[in-house]
Amino acid sequence: MNIAFFLLPKQEVVCVNEDSTLRQTLEKMERHRYSAVPVISETGEYKSTVTEGDLLWYLKDHPGLSFDQLHRVSLCDVPLRMNNLTVRIDANMEDLISLAKTQNFVPVVDDMNRFIGIVRRSDIIDYCEKLLLPFGSNEKELKREA
Repeated sequence: MNIAFFLLPKQEVVCVNEDSTLRQTLEKMERHRYSAVPVISETGEYKSTVTEGDLLWYLKDHPGLSFDQLHRVSLCDVPLRMNNLTVRIDANMEDLISLAKTQNFVPVVDDMNRFIGIVRRSDIIDYCEKLLLPFGSNEKELKREA
């Protein structure tokens, strides 16, 4: 199956630029209630993923840093522990399933490594669920049987 069907395009994905500040990153993640977001370069390349944990560990390691000072800290100064592996738009579903075991989302890039969107783990699980469940069954029937 073509993964483009599952693609959430970059225009709909909450991202941060690699030149964002720690404060901008925290505020964007809080506003959208995400625990991880892609980091994109100025030229549109996927660079990495920043997580709440990355930000918390940075704050822990810099106890003198107050919230009012976070606009002075560049995101590139924060060590990022997770680098979600990417797939190209022509990847197959097996590639997505393998990556979704350890990633909340799979970044999708074009052949020049430009970020074009993500495929969410929940969409991959929904796809697999439809393959595994017998045709005609639905959630209510499964709950009654349990």
